[in-house]
Amino acid sequence: MIKKSLLLLIIPVSSFYLHAQDVSVITNSIDIYSSNLINGTAKYNAMAGSIGALGGDISSANINPAGIGVFITNDLNLTLGIYDNKNTTSFNNNSIVNKNNYTDLNNSGGVMTINLNPLNSKWKFVNIGVNYSNQYFDNLSTSSGNQNIKITDNFSLPNQVINYTYLGHQYERLGNQSKLNFAIGSNYDNRLYFGAGFNFHNSYLKQFDGASFFSDYDNTTLVYDKQYTGYEESADGFSTNIGAIARIGNQFRLGLALETPTWWRLDRVYSQYNFGQDDKTYGEYRKLSTPMKATISGAYVPSKNFSINVDFIQGVTKPHYKEYGEAEEELNDFFSSSYKNSSEIRLGAEYRIADFRLRGGYAYQGNSFDNLSLLSYNNDGTTSNQSYSNLFLGKRNTLGAGIGYDFKAFYLDASYQNISSEYSSPFLQGNVDYNSGYFNGGFDVNSDAYAVSKVKNNKNNFFITLGWKF
Repeated sequence: MIKKSLLLLIIPVSSFYLHAQDVSVITNSIDIYSSNLINGTAKYNAMAGSIGALGGDISSANINPAGIGVFITNDLNLTLGIYDNKNTTSFNNNSIVNKNNYTDLNNSGGVMTINLNPLNSKWKFVNIGVNYSNQYFDNLSTSSGNQNIKITDNFSLPNQVINYTYLGHQYERLGNQSKLNFAIGSNYDNRLYFGAGFNFHNSYLKQFDGASFFSDYDNTTLVYDKQYTGYEESADGFSTNIGAIARIGNQFRLGLALETPTWWRLDRVYSQYNFGQDDKTYGEYRKLSTPMKATISGAYVPSKNFSINVDFIQGVTKPHYKEYGEAEEELNDFFSSSYKNSSEIRLGAEYRIADFRLRGGYAYQGNSFDNLSLLSYNNDGTTSNQSYSNLFLGKRNTLGAGIGYDFKAFYLDASYQNISSEYSSPFLQGNVDYNSGYFNGGFDVNSDAYAVSKVKNNKNNFFITLGWKF
């Protein structure tokens, strides 16, 4: 039987304890499965994903599928992405930097236009778009040790007390996520545009959580694994979105869109450790519904040479797991009490000089959690209740810039994107009653308090899109 008691909340709601699960369950629920990823063509990325009322780009279907109705020619494109991810993790007045880089064909798509003008109808075009995007989310965060943090074990051996000295910790996540989008858009009288999209999501990740301790029982320094880690998790999801864009006069555009929750099915294989027994591997699955989102967009287009767009994305609901038992009930209680519907604002602009294109954008996404209080270690090894405003995930800032050139039949776009965030990362806590500590060779390290490091994440990404219009 799989042990599924994962999370216990206590009053007040601003304080909580994770008794039997690595905190990555909460982090990944938001960061991987619920986030508004800014990833698409080079034009889309240069404008920080702000294109909801403008359309005319295959990636606009992520914000408002009515943007597919803006196309008047067939379009095919392919985007190469070059990614650089850097974490600077600070703990006990020490900082450790982790980096990872990769290059990938991250986006490809096409739009087929059906010209209805010969029919003398007010319906001008009906267009069909298909887009596939892929993004890696490899992430490594290493926290330094603190020899003032000592954990006592009076459980593992009779009449024997073992003292553990904390020497370091590491989170590691490996994996990628993809999205296949089918969208249909229509153009009514060059004034109103309507669209609907069908989105198929796929995700795969490996997650690890390990801490290094010195044991005075046998004078060894070993890495201990958090209960239920490492684990592998694969997931499939589905969502739909609908939208409309209206031209108000010749210079203004207004866009509205609604995206359903993404309905995920998550399959996991994980390790379970038991004192005095062999390690075992189990499998389980969950169903997760991510927040529904509403988007309102506005654009100002004073001439064919300049356009500016703003998008506001608001979460409408909260993450919710289908309840199979105590674990999902407690997760839902946590999200109900501590999760707040996050909002995001994006601003993008494009300026044309003959066949050249200059683009820029900025996006800001707020935090998804209220202030939370944890029993945490201080640098001198003592513990106290401390409040955190950016636990698990922090506010995200995105800057984009890009250029392009229109060769008439072909176009070439390039962009740079910087994404930065800062958050507090809790670890080390475990509870012997819930079998949730750190394990090695049958020995069990449990701490009532959390160690909390500060992580500054910085991404520098480059994109090149080659497109063909016909």
